[in-house]
Amino acid sequence: MYQHLFFDLDHTLWDFDRNSAEAIGEVYETFKLVDHGVASVEEFNRHFVTINLHLWSEFNHNRLTHTEIRQRRFRMVLEAMGLDDHSVCDALNEAYLHLLPRKAHLIESTLDVLDHLRGRYRMHIITNGFDEIQALKMASAGLTDYFEHVITNNIAEAKKPDPRIFEFALAVTGARLRESLMIGDNFEADVQGAQNADMDVVYYNPAGLPIPSGKPTYEIAHLKELMTML
Repeated sequence: MYQHLFFDLDHTLWDFDRNSAEAIGEVYETFKLVDHGVASVEEFNRHFVTINLHLWSEFNHNRLTHTEIRQRRFRMVLEAMGLDDHSVCDALNEAYLHLLPRKAHLIESTLDVLDHLRGRYRMHIITNGFDEIQALKMASAGLTDYFEHVITNNIAEAKKPDPRIFEFALAVTGARLRESLMIGDNFEADVQGAQNADMDVVYYNPAGLPIPSGKPTYEIAHLKELMTML
């Protein structure tokens, strides 16, 4: 039934949480943030995760730009910790963006699943991430050769859940809608985005989160389920 598989990257294939935590830990040590009043790397990372998720949600709703995410997140983290010295924030963000995409941890079984699917389907990425950062992530983790096209919001001039990014992906890849399947972990961006474009979708939901509305075509808790599904 399907010939084209469109994957999300972060949190679906590339283990953003683990890779980001490692990068945050290195930034914490390099900049000696304990001397700036940041008591622990755990507290620093906890605030970063919350604020980064919020800013990316704002970006997905067209209320922020990529540049604004980069400019604001570490300032907001320090503010959340009651610290008002932001002189190091730009350097923190630059160091984080250098370290992060060079991390190579993948979601469990990613390569097994991609090896199983390669040759059976044409595979592509649809991501709201920064062009250059996503390309580095894929190269660092050995993912590049599995995918024919990487469709970013910059290229498509639209971002998930806007149906235009999915329509752009179909046009670029030559895929027909009925032959296409989206696979992603973000219910709003990936599931509702695909549904907005009338594309079938697999909701990768390892935490078993409740589905707020609009049941996806398929739901899986582990990537390996794709090997029996497809």
